[in-house]
Amino acid sequence: QVQLVESGGGSVQAGASLRLSCVASGRTYVMAWFRQAPGQEREFVAGIWWSGRDTYYTDSVKDRFTISRDNATNTIYLQMTSLKPEDTAIYFCAADNIITIDSIPTRYGYWGQGTQVTVSS
Repeated sequence: QVQLVESGGGSVQAGASLRLSCVASGRTYVMAWFRQAPGQEREFVAGIWWSGRDTYYTDSVKDRFTISRDNATNTIYLQMTSLKPEDTAIYFCAADNIITIDSIPTRYGYWGQGTQVTVSS
């Protein structure tokens, strides 16, 4: 069983930056960030392979968000820049020992409780 704890959310103005962190109690092949806005389905944001060299992003955050990983501390980060009001959501960390970075939430067995990100215009 892997436990995930997110931190770093907050309320910011459009154009600002935030960095989210997720600490895992153990190492898994793939870790990812998802987000869920009110009334919306959970959406894949970014994922990273255990080596840190393979990453994958949803189109709406490419060139604005960067996912990274520190295996020494079992931590992943999501550096978010040029934030937009449509980025407002609860951001969840997910992890599992799957063989590829997957954008489908049900492929991940471990989830954090989420951290709120609110971007105002």
